[in-house]
Amino acid sequence: MTNIFLDANVLISVVNQEYPLFTHSSRILSLVDHKKYSVYTSPLCLAITYYFSEKKSGRQKANEKMKILSEKLLITTVNSECVKRTVSNRNISDFEDGLEYYSAEGTGCTMIITENQKDFYFSKMNVTNCEGFFINYMEA
Repeated sequence: MTNIFLDANVLISVVNQEYPLFTHSSRILSLVDHKKYSVYTSPLCLAITYYFSEKKSGRQKANEKMKILSEKLLITTVNSECVKRTVSNRNISDFEDGLEYYSAEGTGCTMIITENQKDFYFSKMNVTNCEGFFINYMEA
């Protein structure tokens, strides 16, 4: 089992059907039903996704989408340990990215899938984008 972490931008592209990324991000999200993968995200990523979903589709639709995501995805924990590790790592310049990283690490994730790979320049785990995941990690 491979534990992967989805950044907010992947989720946003799915719930808002943002093309051309939706083509790959929706396939990434479908990995929740794949026996080889455990697919995680954080409460922070869900909050960010909700914000952008609500702006596009309204509160009721955003709530419906969050219900589906929260039932399908595994949710990491953002706790005091994540905060302490983020603030003590001088290589991290974006607090939110640090929280997401340590939240993913604390759950045993070995990969982050994001469209902003440069945000995780400090990562010791693999970081890829949606298209790169399929090119480099999925079996043919």
